[in-house]
Amino acid sequence: MAKFLLSLHVLASVLFIGPVAVAVSMFPRRAKAALAGGPDQASDAGVLRVLHRITQVYALLGVAVPVLGIGLAQVMNVLGQSWLIASMIITAVAALSLLLFVLPGQQAAVDALGLAPEDEQHTKAVSGLRMLPMTAGVFNLLWAVVVVLMVVRPGSSTGA
Repeated sequence: MAKFLLSLHVLASVLFIGPVAVAVSMFPRRAKAALAGGPDQASDAGVLRVLHRITQVYALLGVAVPVLGIGLAQVMNVLGQSWLIASMIITAVAALSLLLFVLPGQQAAVDALGLAPEDEQHTKAVSGLRMLPMTAGVFNLLWAVVVVLMVVRPGSSTGA
């Protein structure tokens, strides 16, 4: 059972968290181009909408990762291990950063598409883009730390 849950957990991580990480990373540059105007504005706006949708859908699907991870930890009897608790806390922080900073910033940029540059909503979205690359980087760094903890498992009794 543990091998099956581990396989599902890793597969869900790759298939659901990976696309979110990529979309979150690509979004700020495309948002800047789409909101700045220019010859490729329509194309950039379309890509921007797709990246935002990928972030939303795969973030929702990504809930399966910690759910499967908790199930796996119970089967492996490591639920109280410090490395796992740290991973769960970091995962929660990553989810909060996505929900509180990344998704609202993306939504503001998408909502500002097609508005005149002098519109207040457009100006607010453009100024909000300054924080988006940093929050995307923090989100991805948090997931990288979780992956390292899952591989190294300091203090684990499972013998990594």
